[in-house]
Amino acid sequence: MKLGILVILTGVVVMISGIVFYLQGNSIVGPTYSFMYSNPKWIVNGQLIAIGGILILVAGLGISLRRPRS
Repeated sequence: MKLGILVILTGVVVMISGIVFYLQGNSIVGPTYSFMYSNPKWIVNGQLIAIGGILILVAGLGISLRRPRS
């Protein structure tokens, strides 16, 4: 059960990071001197990182909802 919660939290952190990277690539958030600011490469990277976070989150939910076999 604790492993599932750890994986869920990891997925949430990765997903939020991907969203922030996406927004920085679109010039919405972040300092203007950042290498990610207004950089189209980070729009794609942010999307891929956010999708990876969602997949990790789903895996964590699967682990935490798994019932022990008896």
